[in-house]
Amino acid sequence: MKTKMDFPSINERKPEGVKEDGSPYKVLVVDDSMFVTKQISQILTSEGFEVVATASDGLQGLERYKELYPDIDVVTMDITMPKMDGVTSLEKIIEFDKEAKVIMISALGKQDLVKKALLIGAKNYIVKPLDRVKVLERIIQSIK
Repeated sequence: MKTKMDFPSINERKPEGVKEDGSPYKVLVVDDSMFVTKQISQILTSEGFEVVATASDGLQGLERYKELYPDIDVVTMDITMPKMDGVTSLEKIIEFDKEAKVIMISALGKQDLVKKALLIGAKNYIVKPLDRVKVLERIIQSIK
């Protein structure tokens, strides 16, 4: 039986979610949809990122960010959630940490809220339905 050693990879590359020192970028995923949380987590972990925590609303996301600070490299934040929406949560995270890297996730038709989030300090945005290439591209742009 052939092993991996019999087929050296000609496309060997470092996963995008790994820093120069070999440690993974740490991500907080904030979304009220368990499906979207799982989808984002799978996309990111497949590229070497480490999802260190998840939250199901903006208030919980803010609390998790403060608990884990400064060990969070990037946050994905849904815009529409119960208890506290993503834009308000973003505002509070930016008040707490001006260097926070937050990427907003929104459904189509929320351009006004996306624009507001970018003005507040979001680094980028992703539109649902999620596309693996776009998710990775936008998150990588935001952290490098």
